[in-house]
Amino acid sequence: MSTSIKKNFLYSSFLTVANYLFPLLTFPYVTRVLEVDNIGVCGYVDSIVNYFSLFSLLGINTVGVRAIASSKGDREAMSRAFSSLFWFNTATTALAAIILVVTAYTVEKFQPYQDFLLVGIVKLVSIYFMVEWFYRGTENFKYITVRTLVIKCLYVASIFIFVKKRDDVLIYYWLTVLSIAVNAIFNFCYARNFVSLTFKNLEIKPHLRPLFYFGFYFFITSMYTSFNVTYLGWHSSDEEVGYYTTAFKLYTILISIFTAFTGVMMPRMTNLLSQGKFDEFVQYISKSQNMLLAFAIPVILFAAIFAPQIIEIVAGPGFEKAVTPMRIIIPLILIIGFEQVLVTQTLNPLKKDTIILMNSFFGAIVGLTSNYFLVPILLSSGSAVAWLLSETAVLLSSQYFVTKFINLKFPFKSMFLMALYNVPLLLLFILGSRYINYNCWVTVIIMGSVMVIYSVLLQCKLKNPVVLSFVNKFLKKA
Repeated sequence: MSTSIKKNFLYSSFLTVANYLFPLLTFPYVTRVLEVDNIGVCGYVDSIVNYFSLFSLLGINTVGVRAIASSKGDREAMSRAFSSLFWFNTATTALAAIILVVTAYTVEKFQPYQDFLLVGIVKLVSIYFMVEWFYRGTENFKYITVRTLVIKCLYVASIFIFVKKRDDVLIYYWLTVLSIAVNAIFNFCYARNFVSLTFKNLEIKPHLRPLFYFGFYFFITSMYTSFNVTYLGWHSSDEEVGYYTTAFKLYTILISIFTAFTGVMMPRMTNLLSQGKFDEFVQYISKSQNMLLAFAIPVILFAAIFAPQIIEIVAGPGFEKAVTPMRIIIPLILIIGFEQVLVTQTLNPLKKDTIILMNSFFGAIVGLTSNYFLVPILLSSGSAVAWLLSETAVLLSSQYFVTKFINLKFPFKSMFLMALYNVPLLLLFILGSRYINYNCWVTVIIMGSVMVIYSVLLQCKLKNPVVLSFVNKFLKKA
């Protein structure tokens, strides 16, 4: 891994973790103040707003990274690409906002959530001004990271200052949305240092096909991700949504580090292909898979066994029913991690847009079917199972096509060996869960430390170059 990739990975890791970790710092407090049903309300409304955001963005978060990365270094070309995508996004966002307003006032099921949905319009517009795709395309992760950390600190402070009682749920949602809005303002203003917003020489037509392809892809993908929350809220209660939302939030924290890695790698993989360095491209894919296995397996074991303690720490009393959904969801760290390698780092740079869309269809069919049959019976656990089955279908489809195009097979042998190497860790976890049960904090801290130490020693023993590099730098500074 080159020095620039390491730096970008670190910045992107901080950025991605901050997006989840800072809300997690407030989550134990918020869950105890607002209680499970209000947490469910926020999760349900957010899932609805996110649908409109999908329509607003279409595939700009992917197409934008690709377009900016291809023209990086040429201000005029970047300005043309940025302006073309931004003005197109302006039209789609305006349409999405109008439809959201109409929906909030006309759909009877949404009437109890009307105030929240109107606040959601601010979130919708803020996401449009974030232009995060521009910064990822230029690989300017340092700026995004510093800005995010500052604003997130202010967000955490505001939660503790203004959210004092159960009835402050709308204030909580406002603060969450405003943190996105402030980020968006800084992002958009700072981007003007690198590009000029213009109406001249716009090139929207070349982007239309991939924008709609990826937009449709993300919409179809939502049929087995965010749709789970919407469907669960429609057919059950705010409490069940609260249980599922809690499990989902913990999952996002755990996978955030690897997501940061794939986000950094995507523009780099595109550049490698554009330069004809196919062998190096394949090597990076293999490295990504090995990184995932080293990270995911111990984390899955830890989270599955100590789910009750983690839920108690994060959410507190009243969220015990979130343990089962969490245990069902946790294997997705490995499944979606492999998906990110296959789709974000492989099929996307290869511009196999039709294949990516086809994969999402398989997942959507499995997701819709599973939700229909499982949610009425199993409620939040049914949503978790539906998501697990859907992502497994997408992984199998993606692997089939990647093997077909570049003959990169699924690393069964590596996964088996890594699982075998972690058997002693599993035994330590079982012993820890049985004998270290005085306090949930003590249990999680001790066994979490055991996981980190064991995993680092194991990767050093296996001569993982990335881990060895970080360990050597740490030892030199110590």
